[in-house]
Amino acid sequence: MEIKQTILVVDDDPGARQSLEVILEDDYRVLCVGNGPEALKILQEETVDLILLDVNMPDMDGLEVLRKIKEQDEELDVIMVSALDLARKAVDAIRLGAYDYITKPYEPEDILSSVHRVLSKQKLHKELDFLRREIEAARGFDQIISQNKKMLEIFDLIKKVAHTSTHILITGESGTGKELVARSIHNQGNRKAGPFVAINCAAIPPELMESEMFGHERGAFTGAHTRTIGKFEHANGGTLFLDEISALRPDLQAKLLRVLQEKEIERIGSNRTIKVDIRVISATNRNLEEDVAQGRFRQDLYFRLNVVPISIPPLRERKEDIPLLARHFLNKFITAFNKKISGFSEKTLDALCRYHWPGNIRELENLIERIVVLSRGNDLIELEDIPLEILISSDRSAKDDKLSKAGLIKMREEFEKRLILNVLESTRWNRTEAAKILKISRNYLIRKARQFGIKMKEVD
Repeated sequence: MEIKQTILVVDDDPGARQSLEVILEDDYRVLCVGNGPEALKILQEETVDLILLDVNMPDMDGLEVLRKIKEQDEELDVIMVSALDLARKAVDAIRLGAYDYITKPYEPEDILSSVHRVLSKQKLHKELDFLRREIEAARGFDQIISQNKKMLEIFDLIKKVAHTSTHILITGESGTGKELVARSIHNQGNRKAGPFVAINCAAIPPELMESEMFGHERGAFTGAHTRTIGKFEHANGGTLFLDEISALRPDLQAKLLRVLQEKEIERIGSNRTIKVDIRVISATNRNLEEDVAQGRFRQDLYFRLNVVPISIPPLRERKEDIPLLARHFLNKFITAFNKKISGFSEKTLDALCRYHWPGNIRELENLIERIVVLSRGNDLIELEDIPLEILISSDRSAKDDKLSKAGLIKMREEFEKRLILNVLESTRWNRTEAAKILKISRNYLIRKARQFGIKMKEVD
């Protein structure tokens, strides 16, 4: 059910109030008051989208009310209404921030047309604001690229759940593309015309999180100089993505559970509930079941969020996707930086596929961007363009544990041996090419290989 926008009518004439209410009530929620102080009180208690304000009222005239409204909420739109066609009053009202000025007697079409223009402007500004945020936040690839069996199963699941309002919990290591999956669900579903709003629960200071989620009223706390709309209201009619949900503090977990159950929120400093129609998609790189068992995360909230679980595999389990993703990012960045690079050498792709990618797809994207930025325009990206740390084998975690128990000299020797061996394997035992990458002479490479007991294969 669509939630009607609220219009506040402020006029000391009961007949004028009734007339405007009749004109507007079919399409909008209409509140009516007879003077300025009542209007200002209503604004402390209600969420209002537009005000129709009479100019000529006793005690506090319309221009004074307008001035106080703008002090309270500069963004709130006001249309002035007057029985007199006074040019000076109209100019003063516009100067004080009124959106429009209508004179009595008026036709219903005049009122409806002016109201529609204001609310359409508000909708356009909101859409542009979200578009601007999404453009600024848009990092990573434009579509999910994979030929991995597990990822193809996730694609099928996205198609099944996209047209529902079921809550979804996406799990996976950092950099695996959890937000991309959430956006895909939104964009393929029946909420795609609505906003997609993302909150990183780990990136926002805990003391600001409640305001970020639910908004606040002016004066609700020190520094709250204006009313602020929270992410839940911004996401109304669309999707709210709660990234790193495990970072949410316990009291906000309880409030989130209530919002999901009741489908309504309260701004900080307000006792008025606001209905919201949103789909919540959550994500985490932690084991939430373990957090529940240890009392760090509410079990009832976990069950509410985890209606449909989606687990994204790390890049090291999607080796077949690495060449696809590397070429995609290469095309993206050679276009962005106007470089002339034809692709990757076969040895380079082999080296990328052997690396364990602890930072997953985000790390791969950042690496390709770095390579393209530093490239001198070679035809191919060769092994010498790859950082040495990438050329160290992906199974180094077990070896590092063993090395941590050795002394400094032994650790250095083992590191050198491993590095030389992996560069030789990456170059398919081409000593000249390996020496070039290691920035040592060919003869020195041979001596070091003998020192470490590396049996050189005769290929060149």
